[in-house]
Amino acid sequence: MTRADFAILGAGAIGSILAAHLARAGHTVTVIARGDRARAVERDGLRIKGLADFSAQVGVITDPSQLQAADTLIVATKTPGTEAALARLKHVRVGAALSIQNGVLKNELLARAFGAQRVLGALADTSGELLPSGEVLFTRNVNLPLGEPAGGISDRARRIAGMIDEAGVRSVAVADIVSMEWSKFTVWLGLMSMAVTMRSVSWRYLMDADCAQVLVRLIREVAAVAAAQGIALVEGAAALPLRTVLEAPEPDAVEAVRKAGEQMRSRAPHHRMSALQDLEAGRPLEVEETFGYAVRKARELGLSLPLLESCHHLVAAIDRIRGAGAS
Repeated sequence: MTRADFAILGAGAIGSILAAHLARAGHTVTVIARGDRARAVERDGLRIKGLADFSAQVGVITDPSQLQAADTLIVATKTPGTEAALARLKHVRVGAALSIQNGVLKNELLARAFGAQRVLGALADTSGELLPSGEVLFTRNVNLPLGEPAGGISDRARRIAGMIDEAGVRSVAVADIVSMEWSKFTVWLGLMSMAVTMRSVSWRYLMDADCAQVLVRLIREVAAVAAAQGIALVEGAAALPLRTVLEAPEPDAVEAVRKAGEQMRSRAPHHRMSALQDLEAGRPLEVEETFGYAVRKARELGLSLPLLESCHHLVAAIDRIRGAGAS
């Protein structure tokens, strides 16, 4: 049976970046992976390049029953199948559990598996790409905020964020993690829509006036879902100037998105949304756990959000037709 300081479910881009940095910093790290990826990590270790250039050896398990305990469990898989994956880890003695997955459903799933008292909210303003070679290209290292869903900054949040930050992946404990998670989610849905329809590096569609206009309108609809729940959105949790996008006249909001695209072109010219990486690699898109959740929540709250619903249908169709074509 395995015990670890950090157990990381998933050895994709972000999971690998976190695991490698924490292992290099001297922490005991176990990644839970499967198939070819598990065999590659076991054989070659984790190989990071881009913003950092190093390799690190970590423990690898393919059978979740082999994990006995973890001070911190980090969920870094794609959202499809998360509930089933966590069900196989319910036996693990976990000090704290957090998910850096896209969307806001993740904390509910963690609470069902381990109890709400074990859960920390988190989000990753950090990007990478798993390359065909097995290396991970580390492209963006802005922040990985985490905190208590009930609010406030706890000692455990400070401790875990401090370890991640000292390892080289920027992280900080925050008092308003739920607002930050929804703020990122609000923008992420728009960016994901653009990524899988435009199929280009991120800065190109941000700088396009038509794409920017659709993005602004979609973000405003998703923000209405947060507002109806009494969740205040905050600046700094997303890749766009959220306050301007939400509150400025539409032409000014569109121009702010285009300026963000200019900045991304100079700072992260190769950045591509993980959804686009999934699409091109033939992996399922994160549709129902993200778009579907927002649409269901909007209906539950009595909101009519036609662009959100249309984009949900569009992204679902892209995922379905791509899957049919691959078979």
